[in-house]
Amino acid sequence: MAVNLKGRSFLTLMDFTTEEIRYLLDLAKDLKAQRHAGILSEHLKGKNILLLFEKSSTRTRCAFEVGASQEGAAVTFLDNASSQFGKKESLEDSAKVFGRFFDGIEYRGYEQSIVEDLAKYSGVPVWNGLTDIDHPTQILADLLTIEEHLDKPLNNVKVVFCGDTRNNMSYAWMYGCAKFGMDFVAFGPPELAPAQDVLDRVAPIAVETGASIRFSSDVAALKGADVLYTDVWASMGEEALIPERVKLLTPYKVTMELLEKTENPDVLFLHCLPAFHDFETVMAKTQYELGYDIREVTDDVFRSRHSVVFDEAENRLHTIKAVMVATV
Repeated sequence: MAVNLKGRSFLTLMDFTTEEIRYLLDLAKDLKAQRHAGILSEHLKGKNILLLFEKSSTRTRCAFEVGASQEGAAVTFLDNASSQFGKKESLEDSAKVFGRFFDGIEYRGYEQSIVEDLAKYSGVPVWNGLTDIDHPTQILADLLTIEEHLDKPLNNVKVVFCGDTRNNMSYAWMYGCAKFGMDFVAFGPPELAPAQDVLDRVAPIAVETGASIRFSSDVAALKGADVLYTDVWASMGEEALIPERVKLLTPYKVTMELLEKTENPDVLFLHCLPAFHDFETVMAKTQYELGYDIREVTDDVFRSRHSVVFDEAENRLHTIKAVMVATV
């Protein structure tokens, strides 16, 4: 059956069938191959794209801007300092205006309800560039990277997310693994276990696809992992939680010792980036001087042959292009 996603918003993988997500991954592969072959395409020629950022970003902004440009679209960037969105103009009113000007809207910020309301009121496709509880474009890039580096189907892949398992990346992974029948372990302290409503949401899908979605604090859960994944221990705006998080999460830091617990010599390490893996950033250095080592992964793992984080970062571009091309 042909897949047609024109006019659809991309708010969460939970809104899409496995076949539709597979279509996006295959389209991303095609667009990447064309770009690497020097074949230029203009699938978005004449289109205007809005990037609406309430949270700053490197990869998400670059991927949307460069991706839209490569496909022939014009881009407008708005952040908190350059628009009246949510300040002097309501979300609903702003969305209705944006829908008259733009063919698609990317939002990166906080509440999931904001990206949902943008889609509700704008009348054009809206794409989730990150919210507090989801990061679907990142998961597309991660799945593409896994397929490029592992010679096995996704439903035979085991992913272990190490650290704060109730954060947006952990939840987004649960959605992706449930859709593709994958084995997913959220590995972290009980105090930061996934919310039960999220586990309940993916459970019926996992039954349909044969996926396994579970939480564990036992290091034995790493055995047989194909992918170890982690994220920063304190997100933007959570800096006050760093002392508590360091205490809770240091046992779940991705080290060579932890990596070896997988008993898989070819295990992959993935990270959405930015990563604290050394002390060459202002934040890591400052916190270390205060007595807190906030590195969620050690530098030897980050720079090892297991790490494919920069392939993963490049794939943000191609998967985001696929989402825009497929829906506008």
